[in-house]
Formats: sequence, structure tokens, C-alpha cells
Amino acid sequence: MVGPMADFSDLLSGGRRVAARLVADREHYERVVEAVRRAETSVWIATANLKEMLVEAPWPRKKYRSVLQDLSDLAERGVELRLMHASHPSRPFRRSFDRLPALVEGGLEMRLCPRLHFKAVIVDGAFLYLGSANWTGAGLGAKGEHRRNFELGFVTGDCGLLDEIQATYESLWRGDPCSSCRVRDTCEMPLDVVTKLAG
Repeated sequence: MVGPMADFSDLLSGGRRVAARLVADREHYERVVEAVRRAETSVWIATANLKEMLVEAPWPRKKYRSVLQDLSDLAERGVELRLMHASHPSRPFRRSFDRLPALVEGGLEMRLCPRLHFKAVIVDGAFLYLGSANWTGAGLGAKGEHRRNFELGFVTGDCGLLDEIQATYESLWRGDPCSSCRVRDTCEMPLDVVTKLAG
């Protein structure tokens, strides 16, 4: 653990006090990935880069497996899974995804927005990660000590901040900013179009 709960009263939510815990490096894996694995109702992820990530497998299975297997297990239990990303997934990610019917058949909803750069993970509407880490092994501390990125972020269960971030996420997911976006003409599938097709 990097440190005790911090008070961000002057930085967040118009001066309102927000209790949060700073996380760094490997602690991303221990707090963020493990929170996702324990999800009961929903997982919303925002990331710029999207790559295959290997995580420790539950005993007594093989030592490592794709985190997509964990998401597939969650999908089979009825957990809502959303993943918003800015760039196309890596080939290894796509190969792992394509082998998991629960995800292919709609268990993991994915939307691409080339302007997305914030990184967030929201679990069950009760756990929030905001920070620098992408949804990758190097970003979330799943790689070895000398291969992972140096990352910082914070986790919180603050209801007000969760509401704000979820509202921001939902607005982008629906494509609310698309009509005034200056890169819309080059966007493969604007989110407002995706929303209409899905609805």
C-alpha cells in the first residue's frame, strides 16, 4: 500500500471531501484487477490502450490465464460488462476474446472512441479506480517487477464521485459529445450511431 486514505477536499467535487486511497505499480493489480474479479452486478472500464492481459489463475488451474476468462466467468453469472477504448484491441486480445462464447455473444459490450484518454474502472457502482493505468498487463501491474509501468491512481467508494464518473462514462457511452466532435468525419463508428443501432 502506498499510503493511508487521502483527503482530496480541495481537488475534487468542488471542494467536497473525498476519501481515497493512492495506489501505485503492482498495487493496481492487487486492488483493481481483484475488485473486477469479485464483481457482482457490473464492471465498466475506460482505457486508451487495450491489450491482452495475463493474470494469476485460481488454484489449481494453470498458473496464468487471460483476464478475459475472468470477464467471461462474470458474464456467465449475469454481470454487466462494458469496455470503452480508444484504439483497436491487440491481436492477442482479439484471439483470446474470440475463444470465449460468453463474450462474443454480447457478454462484453465494447465501444471505441478515438478521443478517449481517461482510465477508469467502476465495479458494482461502489468501487472506482481513476488513474494513469491502461487496461494492460504493464499498466495494471500484472507483468513482472522490471517490466510493468510506473503508474499512479486512486481508488475510492465515494458515492458522489462515483455518481459523477458514472454520469461522464454513460454520456460518452451514449455518444452525447459526438454531434460536436471535430474528428467525427474520420471516426469509424461514432458512439451515437452505435447507440442507435444497439437501441
